[in-house]
Amino acid sequence: MAFNSAAFLFFFFPLAFLLYAVLPGYRLKNGLLAALGWIFYAFGQWQGIPLLLVCVLISYGAGRCMANPRLRKPACVLALVLELGLLGCFKYLDFFTGTLSALLPVEIPAAGLLLPVGISFFTFKSMSYVIDAYRAGEAPSCRLLDVLLYISFFPQITSGPITRFGPFAAQLENRPFTPEGTARGLRRFIVGFGKKMLIAVPVAGIVDSVFALGAGLDARAAWLGAAAYTVQIYFDFSGYSDMAIGLAGVFGFETPENFRYPYAASSITDFWRRWHISLSTWFKDYLYIPLGGNRKGRTRQALNKAVVFLLCGLWHGASGTFVLWGVWHGVLSALESSKILDCQRWRKTAPGRVLSHVYALLAVCLGFVIFRAADLGQALSFFQVLFTGFAPLPASSLALARVSPAAWLALAAGIAGCLPIAPWLAQRTGTLADAPRRAVTAASFAGAAALFVLCLLAAAGSGFQPFIYFQF
Repeated sequence: MAFNSAAFLFFFFPLAFLLYAVLPGYRLKNGLLAALGWIFYAFGQWQGIPLLLVCVLISYGAGRCMANPRLRKPACVLALVLELGLLGCFKYLDFFTGTLSALLPVEIPAAGLLLPVGISFFTFKSMSYVIDAYRAGEAPSCRLLDVLLYISFFPQITSGPITRFGPFAAQLENRPFTPEGTARGLRRFIVGFGKKMLIAVPVAGIVDSVFALGAGLDARAAWLGAAAYTVQIYFDFSGYSDMAIGLAGVFGFETPENFRYPYAASSITDFWRRWHISLSTWFKDYLYIPLGGNRKGRTRQALNKAVVFLLCGLWHGASGTFVLWGVWHGVLSALESSKILDCQRWRKTAPGRVLSHVYALLAVCLGFVIFRAADLGQALSFFQVLFTGFAPLPASSLALARVSPAAWLALAAGIAGCLPIAPWLAQRTGTLADAPRRAVTAASFAGAAALFVLCLLAAAGSGFQPFIYFQF
């Protein structure tokens, strides 16, 4: 089940909200949310339920051991080994066996295990709980229901954001449930719905047609496809994050922001402070800093970043393209740390600031070409066309001619929406503080209602469109 599906919009969520509203006390409300998480997940892929349950029990069992000094470290190590082992088996086993088969004269048969939806997200949440409990010397909560709800909270279970248990647990018995909070949450949900249906989905048509051209691809279509996918993946994933944050807000939970205008970044390092913030924070807190972070000189810092990004790429999927994408970001980030690419020095002048933004955006865009490609061969051929394929080809010309006006409009709106135009205008023209508060609020909710209707019309015309990050 997805947030943009009819089953969720018209059956699951309304029923969930009504039940939540009538149940008294946080204990019953929390129990309902925990049950809803499992129902939500089962509708999407019931076969993954046993693995999800195993992760919950591993985390809970390890947490119970943290108060005992003798058991704390062995329990932490065992839990992490088991959870990483499960992630490795279900997500990477066939990738590694396929790689070995290509290198060795012996063919290793593929296991063919079903990849559970959202496995990367809920295993990382499980490991976060265990590591935080180990560092604290005790589990933040020893109640099974709390751990169950944290890992299976339905707004976050399939594609994040990857929240930490501490801030989440602090809200389990003390969170507001008010009409105002519900309205704000619904408004945020609709904004994310609009990002998905009105920008990401139409732009996806451009991307799919370009990446399907094969030998008919020329530089015109290639650059259009690269730019379009850069827009599509941002609005698809940030749209999902907005919907998840909004849904959590409906039930009184605050969720950290996951995006902060990443395409306004002035370096790759800055980009990862703005893009998928919950994942980059996870890797920083649980891998980068334990490896030494930036405390052991520039060389070690560059090496640590390279390791982190290699694993970040692998986290996204069992494919050479994701590994290469991680290496791409890791190399650039390492070069920035070693000051070979000194973006901080560039930003001291106006032309340098422009250069730093162009460099970051171009690097991100080219990286997403690797990310989107079906395999390494397509990625390499796409790169070749980008910089050498200047002769127009009939297939590309036909593909460009078939791009609808709606898709062009969505792409233009997406490009504008990627930029921090709203904060810039607010800073220079002042806020709406002097305007009648009720009028402003009413206008925002009226706009959200109109946007929701537009999204429904778009969904009816395009059919169901899954979110990109469901595959992770």
